[in-house]
Amino acid sequence: MPNENKSCKYMGPLCEKLEKCEHYQKFAKYRDKVLALSNDSLEKTIAVALSLCFVCAILVSIAAVALRPLQIENKALDMKKNILDVAGLLQDGTDINAAFAEKIEAKLVDVATGEYVEGDVEAYDQRKAAKDPKQNVALTKDQDIASIKVRAKIAKVYLVKEGDTIKSIILPVHGYGLWSTMYGFLAVDADGQTVQSINFYDQGETPGLGAEVVNPNWRALWKGKKVYDESGAVALGLIKGTVDNSKPGSEFQVDGLAGATLTSVGVTNLVKFWMSQEGFAAYLDKVRTKG
Repeated sequence: MPNENKSCKYMGPLCEKLEKCEHYQKFAKYRDKVLALSNDSLEKTIAVALSLCFVCAILVSIAAVALRPLQIENKALDMKKNILDVAGLLQDGTDINAAFAEKIEAKLVDVATGEYVEGDVEAYDQRKAAKDPKQNVALTKDQDIASIKVRAKIAKVYLVKEGDTIKSIILPVHGYGLWSTMYGFLAVDADGQTVQSINFYDQGETPGLGAEVVNPNWRALWKGKKVYDESGAVALGLIKGTVDNSKPGSEFQVDGLAGATLTSVGVTNLVKFWMSQEGFAAYLDKVRTKG
């Protein structure tokens, strides 16, 4: 980089500044001293190792900054894919962005009142809002059956539309299982009563046991199940074993996850929480009455 390096003729102004820089002069002096040391020198070994670490750290930082926009774009694309999946609109070769723009409308909902609210729908992050004391609500022990401690005041819901008609509603749900907080979507008909599908896009449950919440065969068991009983209470949940569809009440039951009792309880609790008055009950009631 200084005059000894021929490449300086292409970086004249920079090289001139480096030549005048006191810190660079100290570095160059120490560099020359280290290079003159024997290869067996401990000081030289440590200096070279630290230099390599420093260079690698710079390269990794540059890569992280440069790839950040792509990571954000991929994350948003993956979220749209999961929403289309739970809506039953994801097929092989589907143009995710085009299908999402055509069929899905995102809305912000005040969970307490069930009313739509104005805001930047695209930028709103419900998971971040739930961590902000100004944007969340602390839950009491009796309320917190999903073991989430706090709930965001505003939720982002997704309407599956055909023209001006709402075909189904996709609700964000989350709750604690055995090892992790499970984040997913629950799709229900516009009546807020009949389940279309459920999909967990972020969970850390035991592979082969609790992690079966992402198994398509188990997810298919949810279709057509009912949420509320005649009294209006949330009756939907998992049972131990297999549902006997010939018995009364089977319309509210889903097969439990074999060998994953606590994950099954967690799924039941998060459904009961988010479909209750603490969750989306007020919103679904307004959808039914106001359309």
